[in-house]
Amino acid sequence: MPSFTDTLTVNGESMEMYASIPSGPGPHPAVVIAFHVGGVDEFDKVMADRLAEEGYVAVVPDLFHRFTDEQLNGPRLERLTYLSDPDIIADMNAAVDFLKGQSAVDNERIGVTGFCMGGRVTWLMAAVNPIFKCAVPFYGGSIMSPWGAAEKTPFDLTDGINCPMLFHFGATDGNPSPEDEVKLDAELTRLGKEHTCHSYEGAGHAFMDWTNPDRYHQAAAEAAWPRTLEFFASHLK
Repeated sequence: MPSFTDTLTVNGESMEMYASIPSGPGPHPAVVIAFHVGGVDEFDKVMADRLAEEGYVAVVPDLFHRFTDEQLNGPRLERLTYLSDPDIIADMNAAVDFLKGQSAVDNERIGVTGFCMGGRVTWLMAAVNPIFKCAVPFYGGSIMSPWGAAEKTPFDLTDGINCPMLFHFGATDGNPSPEDEVKLDAELTRLGKEHTCHSYEGAGHAFMDWTNPDRYHQAAAEAAWPRTLEFFASHLK
């Protein structure tokens, strides 16, 4: 199962992207991963590798590539204040274009997932790019808030979602909170969007991240991941 880091060009700027490729001949289904606030780190790379082991080409674009060293080295949560939805959309679409250019990828079988801020990005991308056949946000917060130069929030764009969605929530999370889950679920239902929500008792934000022992919740992670693989298999395989 080979993996590598490639460099893409987005609006004249260089963006690194981690990619993990299944063994064996293609064309394979593919998944774009929107990373968490830690960036392209061990967690995101391992999640990409896990998907490749299941037969998916998995890519993780570096959505922080425009940041200065000072911005990257400051408090982690401050990174979110430097992001802009139009830039995020351009970066994620560049990753999609990369996949579409690979003979090993089946362009009709591309999904999207993401963790933390990446869960928000997953909702956003499902709403703006119809290529995605399914979407799996993990504890995506701030979906009701615009970032940067965006005129609309991801929530405002919900009507554009035309693929099945599987959303994982932590029951003790503050963003997205249980109240946010109710609002998001109600909006998807109101618009007739195919979706399933799972909330995990005792789990908070970032419950999948085993690299952060203060937040990792083993029972929630071990329940959410098989559900995710089953969901991807049903829509991409």
